[in-house]
Amino acid sequence: MRKIRFAALIAVALIILPLLLTACGEEGVSGGTKTLYVYNWGEYISDGSEGCLDSNEAFEQWYFETYGERVKVNYSTFSSNESLYAKLSSGSVSYDIVVPSDYMIERLIAEDLLAPLNYDNIPEIGNILPEFWGETSEHSDHDPGNVYSVPYLYGMIGIIYNTTMVDADDPSLGSWKLMWDEKHAGNILQFNNSRDAFGSAQYFLGLDVNSDSEEEWRTALEKLKEQKPILQGYVMDEIFNKMEHGTAGIAAYYAGDYLSMYENNNDLEFFYPEEGTNLYVDAMCIPKSSKNKELAERYINFMLMEEPAIANAEYTYYASPNRLVVESEEYIEYMGEIKEDAYEKMYATDEVKTSTYKNLSGEKLILINQLWEELKSDIEISAGIYAICGVIIAVLLSLGIYFGVRKKIRNSY
Repeated sequence: MRKIRFAALIAVALIILPLLLTACGEEGVSGGTKTLYVYNWGEYISDGSEGCLDSNEAFEQWYFETYGERVKVNYSTFSSNESLYAKLSSGSVSYDIVVPSDYMIERLIAEDLLAPLNYDNIPEIGNILPEFWGETSEHSDHDPGNVYSVPYLYGMIGIIYNTTMVDADDPSLGSWKLMWDEKHAGNILQFNNSRDAFGSAQYFLGLDVNSDSEEEWRTALEKLKEQKPILQGYVMDEIFNKMEHGTAGIAAYYAGDYLSMYENNNDLEFFYPEEGTNLYVDAMCIPKSSKNKELAERYINFMLMEEPAIANAEYTYYASPNRLVVESEEYIEYMGEIKEDAYEKMYATDEVKTSTYKNLSGEKLILINQLWEELKSDIEISAGIYAICGVIIAVLLSLGIYFGVRKKIRNSY
């Protein structure tokens, strides 16, 4: 009888134990160590390479020294705001920190996917420049009063070009026209995300990037279709390899990333288009589904401190909204060593005609997705037709050779 009871207890334990372990895992705790899930852009944090600070590792150490608790940062990356949104809105995963851009933050707030911040856990917020934080800030229309977001880095979109492929007296330099110039066919790269790709056409045409008019969005689509035959491809992170190795010569991309590419290829230059361009702010937010909100707020606070803030700005080359960074002589000198005009170029917001993307209505978001699919599916269909034609030609040639050989053999007999 005892053996039966003992066996029953073991059976119950085997059922309950996995449930308890799962529950611990769901709370982001493993073996007494809390896990913080961070979802950020690729190449967007100082990672310890080439002697720089490893920001996540430094946070883990700081947290233990400050709070006496072990924490592990589980860090993963995304390549566009749209891919971040798809994953976050699906509810299939849970993150503690995400770093979307302004218009996406506005959308996430509207869909009730972000948690309001407790600034008692973020005392370093005073390091953020007033134009980026607070009720009267110039650059926080996406989140008035910064209820849900703390600025991380910011920048503008410009055009990168290879000086060995584009002449210094090229009349298209300084304009979005360079992205549509047929004499550079096969050497041009376009954004592989709908908002930035449409933005390039809208700025070129003088259209509102936040337009309510379906006709204007369709006009921008036609401009992108006009560009399509001369493109080498639609890219995001692939741009680094292509521009650094000179396999492409012209691309619209983010200013900070230009300097990363320039480090590996000094033939690259950069300008902000005269017709206007996008100014974006990427900010740290906490999803409502976070299991470690207080820990996440302390992570945000740590990233606002001087050492990690300067390290992240130096590693990414993006402009920082943190006064400890922009006032640092060490940082200014460092930027000058990368490129003589690097600091001025990254912080030239007052000299460039800019606007920001806003969150669009659900109806307009559906329209943009449809137009984007129309543009991309057209490309896939064209490629498919060429592939099918190639197969048919190869089959016909093979058949011709086969029957020709048979005839010669027959004749020889």
